[in-house]
Amino acid sequence: MRSTIILIFAFLAWLLSTALIISQNAQTGYFTDGFLYRHKMNPAIANENNYASLALGNNNFSFRGNLALNDVFYQVDGKTATFMHPDLSSAEVLSKFKDKNQLGLNANLELLSAGFKAFKGYNTIGVNVRSNSHVTLPGELFRLAKEGVANQMYDISAFNSHADFYVEVTLGHSHQINEKLRIGGTLKVLIGGANIDAQFNKAQLALGEEQWTITSDAFVEASIKDLIYETDLNENTNNRYVSGADVADGAGINGSGLAVDLGIVYQHNDDWRFSASIIDLGVINWKNNMLASTNGEKTFSTDEYIFNVDDDQAINFDDELDRMRNGLSSLYELEDMGDQGSVSKSVGATINVGASYNLPTYRKLTFGFLSTSHMQKNFNWTDARVSANWAPYSFLSGSLSAAYGTFGGSVGWMLNLHPKYFNLFLAMDQITGTLSKQYIPLSGVGTFHVGMNIPF
Repeated sequence: MRSTIILIFAFLAWLLSTALIISQNAQTGYFTDGFLYRHKMNPAIANENNYASLALGNNNFSFRGNLALNDVFYQVDGKTATFMHPDLSSAEVLSKFKDKNQLGLNANLELLSAGFKAFKGYNTIGVNVRSNSHVTLPGELFRLAKEGVANQMYDISAFNSHADFYVEVTLGHSHQINEKLRIGGTLKVLIGGANIDAQFNKAQLALGEEQWTITSDAFVEASIKDLIYETDLNENTNNRYVSGADVADGAGINGSGLAVDLGIVYQHNDDWRFSASIIDLGVINWKNNMLASTNGEKTFSTDEYIFNVDDDQAINFDDELDRMRNGLSSLYELEDMGDQGSVSKSVGATINVGASYNLPTYRKLTFGFLSTSHMQKNFNWTDARVSANWAPYSFLSGSLSAAYGTFGGSVGWMLNLHPKYFNLFLAMDQITGTLSKQYIPLSGVGTFHVGMNIPF
């Protein structure tokens, strides 16, 4: 059992450790004057100036969810320990976990971007590296890890995870239809690097006095160039199971696809403006789809590991856990099903709907409302945000926002400095609060957006 728990929490630790290298664009900046990348959230929005950037134009890092780092790690006697430490009571730590504990990490690292007026409209080009990952951990998993055999039945079927990595090459155009209506679209060519999906459709443990029974139905799909699974022999079942993976010649291009952004902006009058868009509507066709699966529902029982819950006895829970690794590995014992050919998967679309009101008595101040809905298998979320956007000078603008959504409330800000021939912005849609030594927010949510461009 411990090996199963270690594998799952190792994956969670990997997600947390990569938070600052692997988003959605700055939602707080949707209504901010001078912010050059509003077309990323709605391709119909055009800039007043041309611009160009290399590597530093628009970089976004974000993580969101209801699972926080300080729910998993604690300070005990001056040292960092997990929630499983015996000096931490079950009541104290388990109350922080939900039935479904989710964490998502996203990044958009820009390599090249430009915007220019031509073809009777505004045009954009870009090359970006993108990475997305999320994990859902059932609350029962944390209870099992903390309580051991306090209960007779545990169901950890809600576990699932996803990670992908790809490059996008974009070409966009925004066009004024009449004095009130503007439309826009962006075509994205997607070059896939890697895609991994894992899911426990069923994972139940019945811990009886005479025997333990595990029922599982699980799979892992890994689409990575030249990836092969490594296997081991389970001595109890005499079956070979996937114990790891190896990429023989190094990762490379392993898929291709297309996506589009579509947007509309309607200027009702001098005061009111309405807009809507759908972003990242598309798929990637992944090659080398290596499947590891239980091949349907699997049930395994054993009476080999009956023990005394008293740690002072010769056969106790702590001692037996180490010996149980092979016997209970069938919980995640997956068969190597080989290459399943190519598979097409959505990149996850986002819908934005906005409305803004420019104060007629003070044109430098605009209030905005933005509704954002992200749609992706096992990780949908929504966010409703109100903002106050102030442009006191032609070279300076800023925004403050407050939002509430799937993962609770947040406060954001943006500062945009845009004198002639220079544009620098800093923004956060969710203020991170206290950081760990690895600069990971202990609260479990946070975003950071930064960019420097040359307008002309």
